Amino acid sequence: MPDHSVFNLLRSEEPIVVIEAPAGCGKTYQGAEYAHDIAPTLGNARMLILTHTNAACDVFEERTRGISRNAVEIRTIDAMICEIAAVYHKVLDLPPDPTVWAYTHNGFSEIAARVAVFLKKNQAVPAALARRYPIIVCDEHQDASPDHHQIIMAIHGQGAKLRIFGDRMQSIYASNAKAAEQHRARWEALVASAAHDELDHPHRWTKDAEGCSELGEWVLSARETLLANEPLDLTSALPASVKVIVAENTSPARGGYRVGWPQRKPLDDHLNGHEELFVLASGNELVRSLRSFWNRKVPIWEGHTRDALSTLIADIQCVDGDAVKAGEALTRFMSSIATGFTASTHGNTLKVEIECGCAKARKGKPRNIQNLAKMLLAEPNHVGISTAITLIESFITSSAAGFADVKIDLKREFWEAQKLAQYADASQGYAEITMHRSVLRPKPLTKTLSTVHKAKGLECSNTMIMHCDRGSFGDTIYGRCKLYVALSRAKSSLAFVLPETNPSPLLKV
Repeated sequence: MPDHSVFNLLRSEEPIVVIEAPAGCGKTYQGAEYAHDIAPTLGNARMLILTHTNAACDVFEERTRGISRNAVEIRTIDAMICEIAAVYHKVLDLPPDPTVWAYTHNGFSEIAARVAVFLKKNQAVPAALARRYPIIVCDEHQDASPDHHQIIMAIHGQGAKLRIFGDRMQSIYASNAKAAEQHRARWEALVASAAHDELDHPHRWTKDAEGCSELGEWVLSARETLLANEPLDLTSALPASVKVIVAENTSPARGGYRVGWPQRKPLDDHLNGHEELFVLASGNELVRSLRSFWNRKVPIWEGHTRDALSTLIADIQCVDGDAVKAGEALTRFMSSIATGFTASTHGNTLKVEIECGCAKARKGKPRNIQNLAKMLLAEPNHVGISTAITLIESFITSSAAGFADVKIDLKREFWEAQKLAQYADASQGYAEITMHRSVLRPKPLTKTLSTVHKAKGLECSNTMIMHCDRGSFGDTIYGRCKLYVALSRAKSSLAFVLPETNPSPLLKV
């Protein structure tokens, strides 16, 4: 009984326990039950549960309900590191609120690097942390950076026990081949250095979980196949819950998607045949193309991060009262979150209007663009940009001249950008908006488009993986992990959509 052996190993006196935890095999259940049993016995100390996402914190909060908050703390590893950095911010050459700095400078990795060096030189700090947290549970530790791991090991070195859960096949944040190999090697070295066991019961796919047991067994088998560097055989012995759809992508554009009739019909039928469906793609460009492919009927799951908004904040830092730069920042943002608003359609005219000071009377589309330029000239900063984005929304809603064909793909980024005008400082506003989003912890709709990365940690009754070509899922550690993360999201049915030419080498077809 692997679940039982893992149960016992977690409660042993081993200083480090590493549990290999394939997707859907009860990792969160084991970690939460361990917390229920052990956290109340720690006296004045606490158990610390570290995750990599706010969504995972939410899950552990739900599963550990009933345990005194004085007995267990649940937080992201970045939040814990930022708390350390806040106490020692002067020594680390950081502002008093490192979290805000990290959000606005994309600086969580930089803070982790500084804290890792600091703890190595100042052993009294990890010793104090070990007394406060004598047991640390690390969730999804395959996603830990070297600095994350060094910080955890510094606390362990002062006496804290570690209970580590992870899955080498869900490591999808190191896309470079060498980096992925190094990441895999670090995980294997950790496994070799610790007491180790593996979960292997597909709990996600049981009837109680409203899943398909045959699919669960196939997913675990697929994991072993990919781990062994072999291709998945889609030609025979597939369970009824696994489907293969052949559709040739004829779009000449990179990241584009176009399929001719009659190959399109099975895709439409599959989409319309499920009330709950994740449509997963390798990258953002393909996700946005698929949104157009299905006439914008299916929303995009934007996840818990806002790449376009983060880039806008960085651009705002460089505006420095220059209205032309503000216009360029606005154009870049709109181009990245919408279709129909680009430099050629709107941005170049906006720049001309700013440069000439909106001197000439305009009509129709040029007049509407001129109104945007006036806002940026009046306030060449985050307030002007944010207010202009609000005006763009009103233009789109009213189908104003030049804006009827502008379609928003990333609506949450669009709305959050409009909130920036409420704040005196753009960076502070961005940090508060981001932290507010973390508290709300939004969830995807029942039918949604998503990248594989943003779907990680989530599950859905039905999943369709598009587009399974060599470019999306190459024969690398990264490609294999990405394919496994994609196919393991499905609870009841799974569909692979692949081309006749140049299919992924990870699939035998």
